[in-house]
Amino acid sequence: MARTLRPSRVIASDLVPAAVVAAIWEWNVFGTGGHLGTHVAGPRALAAASGVLVAVPLAFRRRQPLLACALVMAGIVAQAAASGRSPEGLQIIALWVLAPYSVAAYGRRREALVGLGLTLAAFAVYSVQNDDITSGRQSDRWAGAFFLILAVGAWLAGMAVRGRREAVALSAHATALAAEARLASTEERSRIARELHDIVAHNLSVVVVQAAGARAQGEARPADPTTLEKIERSGREALVEMRRLVGVLREDDGGGGELSPHPGLAQLPALVERIRAAGLTVDVMLEGDCSTLPPAVDLSAYRIVQEALTNTVRHAGPEALVRVALDRTRDALTIAVVDDGGRRPRTTPADVGGHGLIGMRERVAVFGGELDASPTADGGFAVRARLPVPNLAGS
Repeated sequence: MARTLRPSRVIASDLVPAAVVAAIWEWNVFGTGGHLGTHVAGPRALAAASGVLVAVPLAFRRRQPLLACALVMAGIVAQAAASGRSPEGLQIIALWVLAPYSVAAYGRRREALVGLGLTLAAFAVYSVQNDDITSGRQSDRWAGAFFLILAVGAWLAGMAVRGRREAVALSAHATALAAEARLASTEERSRIARELHDIVAHNLSVVVVQAAGARAQGEARPADPTTLEKIERSGREALVEMRRLVGVLREDDGGGGELSPHPGLAQLPALVERIRAAGLTVDVMLEGDCSTLPPAVDLSAYRIVQEALTNTVRHAGPEALVRVALDRTRDALTIAVVDDGGRRPRTTPADVGGHGLIGMRERVAVFGGELDASPTADGGFAVRARLPVPNLAGS
């Protein structure tokens, strides 16, 4: 909990009360009391030293609240026990308020409870040595109880302030995390949009080249049906990816920057070898023909596997066993990346503030697919995704 304050606030909130309490205490030591309080009894040197002991800690009651509370209560107990007569007055009221309040408001919860115990113990000694409380008169007893009520009330007020401060801090932290997640999601969507843009541009370029070739060929002889079929397939792919691009790209990305050639599942063996070089044991199982996947699905599948393996290296350790399974069916591609947790307790990406899962969810959402990322029963972690594969053969 942050306790740093501007110098002006420190002077106003800490040094001034300490100086005021010290001045009133010493006035009642060397004087006879009066409207500021009763005379501080006991040997004058001890009484004067007690005044310093109770006043100085108020100057650091925010930075070391438990120590300050302990010293204040020690000063009150020392004066009362040595003199046999506890004083009353404005300085005592200030001490019963500031010390319990500060330890509750600025200390940790355990420190606050210890401070309350010290306050109650000090009040027990103070009350035994207070002439009014021990006089037997009911009115004086109520006057003495006022100091106890004041101390406990100040402690409760400090706990309330501390609770409100923690609630505000937690709210601010939650807001910051939400903003960070939104930023990561926006960045990932922009990246996906740029990748889809490049795929669309490639497919449209192929259509243009093939159409130009078919036109030139048609001037001499009838066009080759296979060429027209390729044009149709490329056009359909470009149309599907363009629809996805429009769904992903909410606003102009502002350029972004050039990307290297986009990878796909054909580069999966090279990715696996790099992960194995990092120390992981990786088993890969492929079912079905992944070579005919649409480019966007192929790219997203590679990115999902890449991110899942990277998270395994980061969170399960280099000695983990991970299994990668891809199953291509007629209408979908299913991906499963499951690790055994390694030889140390595994932390999930969410535990360390990573954005890998956010990126995977964004990629799966582009295709209207499904994603499940969760710990396994044996202490590992599993990422399972299903990407629908559009049928481009029909009209």
